[in-house]
Amino acid sequence: MLKELAEQTAKRTQEKINMDLVKLINQYGFPIVAAFGMGYFIFFVWKWVTTEVKPVMSETSKTLIALVDRIRMLDNDLIRLNTKLNMILEYQEEQEKQNKSRKE
Repeated sequence: MLKELAEQTAKRTQEKINMDLVKLINQYGFPIVAAFGMGYFIFFVWKWVTTEVKPVMSETSKTLIALVDRIRMLDNDLIRLNTKLNMILEYQEEQEKQNKSRKE
């Protein structure tokens, strides 16, 4: 019974909204009503973006900057390690050359 009452109330409310919309279109014309509807839609999207999306984007941007900094630090570390490895390899080659020249 409660479910039927809720359905009837929802149906009456929907009919009233439809009648109000029809009255507005008859009184002001479709372009005016559509313009107000589009204005409300734009306001709703703008409000949603500024209250929910923008803070998340700001936090994501901070995280991205931190990750880029870490990647740069790792890149610098790799360059240093590569330089050290090259120096060691060169030193070993020189030592081998010196050992060969001593044996001869």
